Amino acid sequence: MFPIRDDNPQILTPYTTYAIIAFNALAWIFVQGLGSNPALAGSICQLGLIPGELLQTVPAGTRFQVGPNSICVLGDASVWHTALTSMFLHGGWLHLIGNMWFLWIFGNNVEDSMGHGRFAVFYVLCGLAAAAAQIVSNPDSSVPMVGASGAIGGVMGAYILLYPRVHVHMLIFLGFFITTIAVPAVLMLGYWLLIQVLSGFATLGAQGGGVAFWAHVGGFVAGAALIFLFRDRELLRRHPYHGWRQRRSPTRNWRRIDRW
Repeated sequence: MFPIRDDNPQILTPYTTYAIIAFNALAWIFVQGLGSNPALAGSICQLGLIPGELLQTVPAGTRFQVGPNSICVLGDASVWHTALTSMFLHGGWLHLIGNMWFLWIFGNNVEDSMGHGRFAVFYVLCGLAAAAAQIVSNPDSSVPMVGASGAIGGVMGAYILLYPRVHVHMLIFLGFFITTIAVPAVLMLGYWLLIQVLSGFATLGAQGGGVAFWAHVGGFVAGAALIFLFRDRELLRRHPYHGWRQRRSPTRNWRRIDRW
């Protein structure tokens, strides 16, 4: 399932959401060389978050491969900045586009709930919480972590509490059959969180790269908790679909929209 849009009106112009998407795109172009090596591998080695390097649980000088022809060497210098820089880097085109698409769908309405400046701080804090969750799950890992999905998980955690009954339109692939359905955000995002938790438990103790599922979970939980501190009640009063009281009846939860 892949979300294609929601039925949530946009109240504010989401300048911060636009800026975050722009920063990620610019990092992909000018820092990561549009995914070409050696720029891609170099950016992941130097600016990606490596738990073992950050906590110094892996000896300096440890070498590991990133990509087919690139080797990373862990250093002994302070790398605390990577907790921030890693959330603006990506491992490939699909990684970048998928993350920015989720941010585009859910970020504007979360920004509606708190304003531009607060949303920027909220996003960064969710990204840091996501990084912390991944570090706790595997503190000895020497695999770099990059991607905005942890911070975006925080956006989704806020969205599920702010707009639980808003319908999200999902693209469904069933072999050669493609259709779309509209489901309440609480079902779509709850299902997403369940998949992350189950996948996270399945990867505990695993070695090598993969998806940082616990970063997704940590970001989601942080966003759900921080929204109570960052929301602006005056802004939310202007929003017609805030909370469980919604003007439109949610009885069409699984209504099929169209098919081709």
